[in-house]
Amino acid sequence: MRRFFYLLLLVSSFVMAQQKDTYAVEASFLRGNTLPHRDDIYQLVNGHPEGLLFSFVIKTHGKEEWQRVYDFPDYGGYFLYQDFKSEPLGVCYAAGGFYNFYFLNRHLQLKLAQGIALTTNPYDKVNNSKNNAFGTRIMDNTNIGLSYVNQNLFGNIGFQAGILFTHYSNGRIKSPNSGINTYLLNIGLNYNLENEKKVVNDTSYVKKSFREPLKYNFVFRTGINESPIIRSGQRPFYHIGFYVDKRLNRKSAWQLGTELFLTNSIKDYIQYYSVAYPESNLDPNTDYKRVGVFIGHELFINRISLEAQVGYYVYQPFKKDIPVYDRVGIKYYVTDKIFAGFTIKTHMFLAEALEFGIGVRL
Repeated sequence: MRRFFYLLLLVSSFVMAQQKDTYAVEASFLRGNTLPHRDDIYQLVNGHPEGLLFSFVIKTHGKEEWQRVYDFPDYGGYFLYQDFKSEPLGVCYAAGGFYNFYFLNRHLQLKLAQGIALTTNPYDKVNNSKNNAFGTRIMDNTNIGLSYVNQNLFGNIGFQAGILFTHYSNGRIKSPNSGINTYLLNIGLNYNLENEKKVVNDTSYVKKSFREPLKYNFVFRTGINESPIIRSGQRPFYHIGFYVDKRLNRKSAWQLGTELFLTNSIKDYIQYYSVAYPESNLDPNTDYKRVGVFIGHELFINRISLEAQVGYYVYQPFKKDIPVYDRVGIKYYVTDKIFAGFTIKTHMFLAEALEFGIGVRL
């Protein structure tokens, strides 16, 4: 009996050791092009942006259920240096967190990263009036990457190469805010601080069903933004939404809903536009409110989930923006029914608002 106990303890210790997180560091060189999404961006494109990306990586091995569900992803923190090779744009420094998901026997890596950026050359009416992309010194930074990875090229040293899409915007907290998008080829090395463990998939957990009946969601999002008119003033906005979602499995739920947009900066824009462009015959008392309908998808990870939505304005009296909008962001479930979130709402690549939200799922 004592021998059996010692054997059980030994096996348990081995299993726990196999599940323990390990750590790695990565460094990549970046070079590519700017993606002009508006005509006024071309004046800012003078060369090929370059940069360096450094990451501290936590490599999972199944210690928690969500790690096994997603085939042992990585997560961690990053620091990004990006030189736009443009005097008006200057240089950006960004830091934040990321997830790495793996496919094709862990040789194809999808990177999703979100952080905060600081620019050296924000818009200034006197000294940097050409920079219509960055209206503030501090901005949002979003990165999406797809790379080939070999994590054990020479011992603990690995190699990665691929493409990285970067986005910088202040969510129109302050104008101007055209934002900048770049796509960059990246090549780099990674170093495992411990010997890499062999990943063994255990899919026994998938026998549990995660299908749910329809759930009803109420969400309130708020923040501040400014109309496209520089120095028109920052105004609060209130976005109120209702939607139903249907969870299909452990990872996914589909959404269908409607929302009311009370964006006070649009009032300023209507007043300005009616005076500046009298030929438009715009009534200065035009209703600023908008109503949208949308479809969306939610990707459940752990208490954190990723959300993407595409909507259409069914009520939009002031039609300066296109009628299609989209939203991407992150949610955190405080409890099974209460969540908080951070999202960015855009019209194609042009950001309108950084939204801080709270909601309930019933």
